[in-house]
Amino acid sequence: MIVEREPRIDLVHAPELLAEPSVDWMTWSKRTPEDQARFEQLVDSADALYGVPDHSGKALARTVAANPKLRWVHTIPAGGGQQVKAANLSEEALERIAFSTSAGVHAAPLAEFAIFGVLAGAKQLPWLQATQRRREWAPRRALGRAADSTVAVVGLGSIGCHTAEKLAQLGFRVVGVHRRPVEAPGVSEIFPVEELARVASEVDAIVLALPGTAETEKMLSREVLAAAKPGITIVNVGRGTTVDEPALVEALTDGRVGLAVLDVTYVEPLPADSPLWELPNAIIAPHTAAISTDEPRLIAELFVENARRFLDGEPLINRVNTREFY
Repeated sequence: MIVEREPRIDLVHAPELLAEPSVDWMTWSKRTPEDQARFEQLVDSADALYGVPDHSGKALARTVAANPKLRWVHTIPAGGGQQVKAANLSEEALERIAFSTSAGVHAAPLAEFAIFGVLAGAKQLPWLQATQRRREWAPRRALGRAADSTVAVVGLGSIGCHTAEKLAQLGFRVVGVHRRPVEAPGVSEIFPVEELARVASEVDAIVLALPGTAETEKMLSREVLAAAKPGITIVNVGRGTTVDEPALVEALTDGRVGLAVLDVTYVEPLPADSPLWELPNAIIAPHTAAISTDEPRLIAELFVENARRFLDGEPLINRVNTREFY
C-alpha cells in the first residue's frame, strides 16, 4: 500500500527481521547475530526509517551514529518523542534528522476508553461490582448523569480534543486544562495548568491526555489530589508519568478518589507488587486502549502522507519538538 500511494519511495521491507504479524507492534523477535548484522546494515543504509529501530532509544542512537545520510524517522507511537529523547542525540543529529510521530491515529479509540472510564465512575462501577460479588441485591441508589456532571480534560491535543468533543455530545459539561488557549469543540472553558488544583475541586472527573515530558511529570500531584472533589473519577489515557502514583493509591484507599481507570502506569509493565492491582476502585488496562485492528493501516497512511511531504519539501505532520520531545 505504501509504494502504491507514493511510488517515489524505494521501500526496503524485511519482515523476517521484525515481529510476527500482530496488533502488538511492541513485540519483537529475538534475532540471531547474523540477522542482527543484516538488520543494522539495512537501517544504516536508509534515508528514512518507518519506525525507531526496535523502539529503542539506544538502537536509534547507534543507527544515527552509523548512518550520516539518515534524514527522517517516523515513530510508530503517538508519544514517539520520548524514544527520540531516550537516544540522547547531539544537536547536530537533531538538526539533521526530522522526527515525526503517529499522533492522532489513536485519538478515537483512546477517546472511547476515556468515555468508558468517565461513565464507569458516574455509574459507580466499583459499587455495582462489589454488590454483585456479594450476591447482594442492594438498596437502589441514584447514579450519576452526564447532564449533572463536569469533566476536566487535561491536555487538549488530538486525543484530548476528541475526548472532549465526544463527552460533550453525551451531555457532559466539559472544561479543559491546557498550557495555552486552543480551539477545542465541546469545551466550555479552558484553564491554565497552574489552576489544575482548583479545577479538580470543582469537577466530577478528570481525563488526563498528556504527553510524558519534564513539564507534565506528576502533574496530577499529591496537592491536586488533596484538593480534588471527594469521590472524583480519574482517567489516564496519556502517559503514566503524569501521575504521582503513590499519592493516587492513597487517595483511592481513603476514598478521596472514587475510581481510577488507567491505561498507563508510572512503570510499565505495572510491577506485580503494586497496590493498584488489588484496589477495588482501580481499573488497569495494559497500555492497550489505543490499539485497534485499523491501527497499522492508519499509521501507514499517515506515513505515506508524510513521505510525500518529505519528498516535496513540505512541513511534516506531527513533527517532534526536539526541545520538549513531544
